[in-house]
Amino acid sequence: MPISVFCKKSFLLSILCGMVLPQLSSAQVSGPYVPPAIEPKQSHSDDDPVGRRFVPPLSLPPSPAGVESLMKQQTQKEEGASGLTLESLLSMAMESNPTLVQAQQQVQGTLGKAIEAGLYPNPTFYYIAEQIFVDSSTDTDTPGEFQGGAIQQEFVTANKREISRRKYQQRAKTAEWLAVAQQWRVCNDIRIHFWNTLGHRQIVDIRRELLKAAEDKSLTTRERYNLGQATRAELHLSNVALQRARLSFLNAENMYQSQFTILSSLAGLELDPQPLKGNISEGTETLIDFHTAVEKLYSDSPEVLAATAKWQADCITLERERVEPVPNIFVKAATGYNHESREPVASVQVFMEVPIFDRNQGTILQAEADLARQNAEIRRTKLRLRQELAVRYQKYLTALQHVIEFESVILPEAKAAYSNQLDAYKEDRQNWDDVLKTQQEYYSLREQYVQNLIMWRTNETLINGFLLHGGLNAAPSPTPPGHIDSVAQPR
Repeated sequence: MPISVFCKKSFLLSILCGMVLPQLSSAQVSGPYVPPAIEPKQSHSDDDPVGRRFVPPLSLPPSPAGVESLMKQQTQKEEGASGLTLESLLSMAMESNPTLVQAQQQVQGTLGKAIEAGLYPNPTFYYIAEQIFVDSSTDTDTPGEFQGGAIQQEFVTANKREISRRKYQQRAKTAEWLAVAQQWRVCNDIRIHFWNTLGHRQIVDIRRELLKAAEDKSLTTRERYNLGQATRAELHLSNVALQRARLSFLNAENMYQSQFTILSSLAGLELDPQPLKGNISEGTETLIDFHTAVEKLYSDSPEVLAATAKWQADCITLERERVEPVPNIFVKAATGYNHESREPVASVQVFMEVPIFDRNQGTILQAEADLARQNAEIRRTKLRLRQELAVRYQKYLTALQHVIEFESVILPEAKAAYSNQLDAYKEDRQNWDDVLKTQQEYYSLREQYVQNLIMWRTNETLINGFLLHGGLNAAPSPTPPGHIDSVAQPR
């Protein structure tokens, strides 16, 4: 490198060092470098004065219609409250539910078929006049060659009428089991909706307390806002929470009204909502065993017993159709006066149908198919009940487990936490907002507890009641669709 170029670079480097080093030394003495603060821009808008002067808090939102009157009602006390009991509602249903009348009339109708199917055929009477006004060699316009009467009677063979009567008597037993099943449906629905109505009454009372807590929370937020401890956004949120609590309270009341209407309809009456007397939480110490419940369904379920009685009726039906080809005997006897021979005469006819082409083979095949179908129906009914029991038992067991834990641990702990928070607030060691949050959590847990009670009672009733429900559905017919009923007159 030339000396002149090296000298130029050294000269420039010395100038640069002379400019930077003093600044570094001054920075070490005076501390870290702080950039100058930026002056905030002044807002010239007068539309939003929040933050520069006091703004009055927002007004409370108006209450939905009906909230004020409902809040004034006294909370119903479950223990010792006078009102409708479960037993009184069951008695009303036995007297007034129309489906029970339908089920009973199904039995009466089938018994009427049994009576009709066993009656002997009526005789048939004939009046006979042959060749009226015929002219003879001695007279004109004679009364005829023959004047007289005849009677015809069908003689039933192979004991057909007695077999038919036994068949419909067996169907009447099927109808009786279906009537028993309908009674269980009505009683189960009465029990389920009784517990539902009782539970939703408690939920109404709980949500009334939650609404009071929301009102207290809204008032506290407004006081904190006046003291400058809450923002305007918190006021908006408190109004939202208050209105949601009001709507939740109204929803609980609407559910209670709906449940009571359903309950009174199942009882066959049109009652206005009134207090119920009962204890929804008793009996939690008893646990239903799944295998015992399955065995009970198989042996005692009215649906299984009705299917078995129907199978027995189908056996008799097949027996009846197999004797149908045996011909009945028809006897016709006539007597009268023969005006030509001028003496009384008589005649006898005996005839029968000869089963050459139609030997009832198609109907016998249909009866055999119905019998095989009903045999499979018994098995299908048992499997269906077992399947439904598995679903119901899972819900029952889960709800019962929740109820037990809520009673023994969750609710006592939540109540103790609320009491501790309240005592701490009285000693000025706790904020009121925290007390309200704990109170709201406690009431929410109480509502969950009641919901689990309703679920437990519902499934317990169904398991003990052979899984039957639908107390206002029409009573089923003892004869399923598509079954053999080939003639208008039962046989």
